[in-house]
Amino acid sequence: MIQGKTHDADQLHARMDAWRDELEPGADGWLGGTYGIDDDNEFIGVVRFDSRESAMRNSERPEQGAWWAETEKCFDGDVSFHDCDDVTMLLDGGSDDAQFVQVIQGRISDPEKFRMMRDMPMDTLHTERPDILGGTIAVDKDGWFTQTMAFRTEAEAREGEKKDMPPEVMEQMADMDKAMSDVRYHDLHHPWFATAGAR
Repeated sequence: MIQGKTHDADQLHARMDAWRDELEPGADGWLGGTYGIDDDNEFIGVVRFDSRESAMRNSERPEQGAWWAETEKCFDGDVSFHDCDDVTMLLDGGSDDAQFVQVIQGRISDPEKFRMMRDMPMDTLHTERPDILGGTIAVDKDGWFTQTMAFRTEAEAREGEKKDMPPEVMEQMADMDKAMSDVRYHDLHHPWFATAGAR
């Protein structure tokens, strides 16, 4: 997870594209990424590797360091990084077809309840909210989580939010809310994606 305020969204986008074009061939284990900038000019980058070891090897490459030295100039102030070994796919996972991505971040206040709710079947949600393509939940060792939800379009997502959900789904959502604290939402109106091997 890479996150920070940017003063040059276009250049930052270009730097991410440059990584895909120039550094991806040597990034063993890299699977892809979901990127975007919210309404407060905060960049969110969710980068996926097949293992922590692969991610660490990539970080240690000299060319990665050189790329980052230029890329961090696009940010205002500090950039935060979160490494997450605990990753769960929601529904069909993320999707490069999404035109809108919502990122939800916060701290887990009730780990047992959070894990129980996260691992429950989501068949009803899939049926009731066809606008949701899928998502991921990633949790770091300190209990800080990032959830991404990929939607077909923002308009469909907003309409879906207004729907009355079945009681069991509402109960599940309420229980999940109780298991979280310090929750923040980031709307990525124009997300972009990268997938290993794709150009």
